[in-house]
Amino acid sequence: MESGNNTRISEFILLGLSEEELQPLIFGLFLSMYLITVFGNLLIILAISSDSHLHTPMYFFLSNLSFVDICFTSTTIPKMLWNIQNNNKGITYEGCITQMYFYILFGGLDDILLSVMAYDRYVAICHPLHYTVIMSPQLCGLLVLISWVLVALNSLLHSLMVLRFHLHTMEPSNNTQISQFLLLGLSKEAELQPLIFGLFLSMYLITVFGNLLIILAVSSDSHLHTPMYFFLSNLSFVDICFTSTTIPKMLWNIQTQSQGITYEGCITQIYFYILFADLDDILLSVMAYDRYVAICHPLHYTVIMSPQLCGLLVLISWVLIALHSLLHGLMVLRLSFCPEIQIPHFSVNSVRWYNLPVLTTFLIT
Repeated sequence: MESGNNTRISEFILLGLSEEELQPLIFGLFLSMYLITVFGNLLIILAISSDSHLHTPMYFFLSNLSFVDICFTSTTIPKMLWNIQNNNKGITYEGCITQMYFYILFGGLDDILLSVMAYDRYVAICHPLHYTVIMSPQLCGLLVLISWVLVALNSLLHSLMVLRFHLHTMEPSNNTQISQFLLLGLSKEAELQPLIFGLFLSMYLITVFGNLLIILAVSSDSHLHTPMYFFLSNLSFVDICFTSTTIPKMLWNIQTQSQGITYEGCITQIYFYILFADLDDILLSVMAYDRYVAICHPLHYTVIMSPQLCGLLVLISWVLIALHSLLHGLMVLRLSFCPEIQIPHFSVNSVRWYNLPVLTTFLIT
């Protein structure tokens, strides 16, 4: 999409904190603080791991926080000390982006782990009798894992946005912008267009109204207000959104005999296509976990699959997939496109009508 002569920047210059005569003092000061931070947090981790009395959720989160603090300080201080020692102020472009990625990663993890520890204290104070059940080892591990995944995706997203900023502001070039793509459709025969239009319109309406009936049935019947049907109603909503990502545009193009889609519209369609497709998959995985708990832990099912956990699982699914699809959308924005702007076919598998028998089976059982 962009053509031209680019001037690449290979490194940045880190100016430091002060003049040359103060460098030994700054070196000793930061080295001592760094060593105190590292060894202090290592002592916390060793004390928690060696004492069985400290194998509790609070100290589990504290050991993770100490590990993250070590990583956070190790992101910038060693490079700073190395530069002072060698009188070298340079850092490569790749090194700068990498440093920024890990700085955001461990800085964000610090904040989110403190929030998790605050939630742990809230449960301990407000629900002392159920504390050990609610803050189970599985939930503690899940909270830490989710924290890592969320912050890793967030820092990767910020790094990619900085890469795009570098490309657009630091590399002067003559750009040729592509404003739209052409969707060729499934057939060029004019006599087949009404048949294709009717076929996809009917499948789309069946999908939308079928999933709407499932949502209405679950919301109107109090007997269906259970975790499985809560996830099922969310899955039906996602299926409606998924089919609405591409099919209406396809029907509109057939009806108006227009093959164009704007560049912005194409990127937006990619984002929502990935979002709802992956949400379909992850919600099915959550439903499988719900069935696992119901079969393997029937007596503790209502305690484990509480409304709070169900809402948390759905929320986490949305956040993770939204960041994942945004990441892919930003990566597509960095691509260069050749003059051929024709897209051969619509995505036929966008019509999820074949999910209806599966959903109906869930309702019957």
